[in-house]
Amino acid sequence: MADAYRTVLFDVADHVATVTLNRPDRMNAFDQTMVDEFRAIWQRIRREDDIHVVVLRAAGDRAFCTGVDVAAGDGKASSLDKASNVWSRDDPGRSLGPKQNQVWKPLICAVHGMVAGGAFYWLNEADIIISADDATFFDPHVSYGMTSALEPIGLARRIPLGEALRWALIGLDERMSAARALQIGLVSELVAQADLWERADELARIVAGKPPVAIQGTVKAIWETLDLDRETAQAVGLDYTIIGNPIGMPQVPRETFVKPEWRLR
Repeated sequence: MADAYRTVLFDVADHVATVTLNRPDRMNAFDQTMVDEFRAIWQRIRREDDIHVVVLRAAGDRAFCTGVDVAAGDGKASSLDKASNVWSRDDPGRSLGPKQNQVWKPLICAVHGMVAGGAFYWLNEADIIISADDATFFDPHVSYGMTSALEPIGLARRIPLGEALRWALIGLDERMSAARALQIGLVSELVAQADLWERADELARIVAGKPPVAIQGTVKAIWETLDLDRETAQAVGLDYTIIGNPIGMPQVPRETFVKPEWRLR
């Protein structure tokens, strides 16, 4: 099942929603149309129970995403910066990520090429990130005189603080390699670019084959308790097992369950 959007390709098959950023001529940078479409896409994914997991990937060979589509000449993404009152302005990428939209279905990001700046609105809320071995990660904000805040704040929850700070402060003078991203835990797997989409789909189908109430409960429990102290987090997590397990466990009868052939990573 494929649906038409202006900035992305959207398809659902076998409980996997595949979203492909489709502005390769603009390095898949996001504009207001893409932000609006993602807001609608996440609400659709949240409502449709046939969707169990989401894969996010990007068209073209050069970039996964280079952040905000900057208007020529003025150095600003004018279509995303409408309010004249500085205290009325919103985060332009707030609607891009699933967690901001209360979506607890797993997001698998498959990145390649340039992964820059605002692309991290997606990466910072992803559950699994795999990367082509040609990917480079960088943040251009400070090189253009802009405070880098929103993306590295989210990134600092995923990787060591020193790595997030170096990524944000060096700007355009350095790019993090895919190998370094794997080393510090930003991504969990490297593949050749030619194999990237296939591997992302393979992982998605593995996840999608499990009871969705167990998968979504796991995602929700982990993300919602990140800022809680350990005791409170454990109490919240226990509540989620009490809610979800009576629904999910009967969907996997132990007497007929066949263990999969596991692989070592």
